[in-house]
Amino acid sequence: MRESYENYLKAIYYISKKNRGGWVSNLEISTFLKVKPSSVSGMLHKLKNKDLIKWKPRSSLRLTPKGKEIAQIIDNRYNLFREFFIRGLKLEETSLIDEMCCKIEHHVTPEISEALEKLNLSLL
Repeated sequence: MRESYENYLKAIYYISKKNRGGWVSNLEISTFLKVKPSSVSGMLHKLKNKDLIKWKPRSSLRLTPKGKEIAQIIDNRYNLFREFFIRGLKLEETSLIDEMCCKIEHHVTPEISEALEKLNLSLL
């Protein structure tokens, strides 16, 4: 899956966690990702066509179970790397850590995620 799709799914997931019923607006996504609302609309059509969101133009949207599963996997990868950089490598610059985690999370296999999870547990 394209990195841009994953970024949108993750943004929708984060926003939906704080919104009643999990509904998200175009404006919230636009603000979160710092992109133009027209860019959001274009991507939402693509996500809907892949059955990753429930959405009708000019209304709120939600992740489908498939979209939510992908978003949770990406979020988990992000958190695994963040924990590794902070606990394992003892890095402290959170903006750099967040930037690196966001770049890496899209290119990790399930096997690497699993190994990193085990390593992080051993660091506790």
